[in-house]
Amino acid sequence: MKRRTIPLALVALVAACFLALPALSQEDMTTIPDQGFAAHTRLPAVFNHDAHNEKAGISDCTTCHHGEKDGKRDPSQDTSGIPCSDCHTAAGKPGRTPLMRAFHEQCMGCHMAKKKGPVTCGDCHRPVK
Repeated sequence: MKRRTIPLALVALVAACFLALPALSQEDMTTIPDQGFAAHTRLPAVFNHDAHNEKAGISDCTTCHHGEKDGKRDPSQDTSGIPCSDCHTAAGKPGRTPLMRAFHEQCMGCHMAKKKGPVTCGDCHRPVK
């Protein structure tokens, strides 16, 4: 019986496609993923990733998808495709910002600094149109 082997290049291609899926899925994003919360008290925040970034003129992913070094935000690390809840838990790990505060500081903080965009609960947490 002849033994079949899968070419290494094919395995690498499949792995690359699989790893790229989270980043590509942002094209279809209509709300902020909120899987990090056990209980939901509001609707997910409405957010169209690509339309937002185009309108805001954001081309650097690390503007939002930042890393961390020594307990401090590190914008030199790109964490695109990694859910925020992987680092920011609902309760907040010691020395880390809790998930809800991280979302609010990230979004509302930028909107208030730029004096553009929604900053009230009902502006973001609403039914998707």
